[in-house]
Amino acid sequence: MFFQGKFLPWLRRAGLWLFWPAVLVVAWGELTPQPPSVVEGHWDKAQHFTAYFGLALLATLAWGRRRGLFWIVLGVIALGGVMEILQGIVGRDAAWLDQLANTLGALAGMGVALAYLAIPRRLVGGAKRD
Repeated sequence: MFFQGKFLPWLRRAGLWLFWPAVLVVAWGELTPQPPSVVEGHWDKAQHFTAYFGLALLATLAWGRRRGLFWIVLGVIALGGVMEILQGIVGRDAAWLDQLANTLGALAGMGVALAYLAIPRRLVGGAKRD
């Protein structure tokens, strides 16, 4: 009962409040002409996957298992596409494989969050909609 009664609402609020700062960090990372040296040397696709995994995870936790979740995650994927186009304007390389990594990360983030949100329903046995 603790998970559904106290922890889950807090987690959903945290997802909502952390989503927008995360969008700003991802946008900054993608649009900076020279990314920080801390992230250089790592596989670029893993960074794209991780960034959009986190965005979709936060968005899904905030929105929950309600109608319209598909459109929210589609918006996260579209954000990745817009960022790739803008990268070409700021002097970085825009790549289709980066967008593929963004898309796969967003879908995986949504899947993990949905699986996580489904756990309390099975443990408690309630049919309450998130």
